[in-house]
Amino acid sequence: MFLRLFPVWAVLLSVVAFYQPSWFIGFENEIVSLLTLVMLAMGLTLTLEDFKKVLKSREALMVGVLLQFLIMPFAAFLAAYFFGFGQDLTIGMLLVGSVAGGTSSAVMCYLAKGDVALSISMTAITTLLSVVLTPLLMSFMVDQSVHIPTVSNFLYVLKIILLPVAAGVLINTLFYKAVRKAEPLLPYASMIAIILIIAIVVSASVSRLSLVGPSVIAAVILHNGIGLGLGYWVAYLLGFDKRVCRTIAFGVGLQNSALAVTLAFKFFTPLAALPGTIFSIWHNISGSLLASYWGRSDVDSDTCPKAASVDQAVDVLSIRRRTK
Repeated sequence: MFLRLFPVWAVLLSVVAFYQPSWFIGFENEIVSLLTLVMLAMGLTLTLEDFKKVLKSREALMVGVLLQFLIMPFAAFLAAYFFGFGQDLTIGMLLVGSVAGGTSSAVMCYLAKGDVALSISMTAITTLLSVVLTPLLMSFMVDQSVHIPTVSNFLYVLKIILLPVAAGVLINTLFYKAVRKAEPLLPYASMIAIILIIAIVVSASVSRLSLVGPSVIAAVILHNGIGLGLGYWVAYLLGFDKRVCRTIAFGVGLQNSALAVTLAFKFFTPLAALPGTIFSIWHNISGSLLASYWGRSDVDSDTCPKAASVDQAVDVLSIRRRTK
């Protein structure tokens, strides 16, 4: 029951953090430690075979990475255009859409019974590719150049994702029986860490949140929803099973919004940082809601057989409808 109420705890603690930010202010530096703890917990559920399977079925990885840099920048542009944003807010939306997938995508994937090894691989690859693709996308869309620090970005991925996951896999390999006994506690530890991260982000953003109008919140919700929705359904139409579809949905829809906020402050204006600030909060809430829903449903039924193309997948779906 406690796990099923994950979205409720996330929303409640967000409200508490907004009205009582002093309870969480000063803990910003602990976000890295909390994320590291979550990644370690996920690593404890994985083996080397899980990553070998990802390498053997590279199609899902390639599709996820491609959708990340196609859907999110375009969706950001559409949302900004639809709501009639000025230059600063448009730049902020495009920054969110052009950065890599967020580390929280692997956490949500884990809670939603997705393919965690695939999710981690997607996050790592999109983060490294963003060093080149984010500046190119921003230059193409708004004729503004940004610089992604290559070394620090790589070290961030190494420290937050790869090392704790690798440590978890190693511990799981060496002490398999002991880890299996502790495994039921891992989702609880992950959920508590995520809720605390959300509260810390909210408390640190109260001053900027007070400047946000309903249109910015609506645009962020729309942007995130397009990413989650298209990420899932494009993968489904391409013939991937539910576990992979859920994984790609989170990989596409959840962004490294913290990097977007940092880039906005460094290269543009505080106003350009608002979409990233809202996205940091909202994608954790929407992700937890979706993870809670998917976590209660079966991943084995109603899968679409692997198709070689979108046309074949559509044909499969048409046949299924006619036989019902």
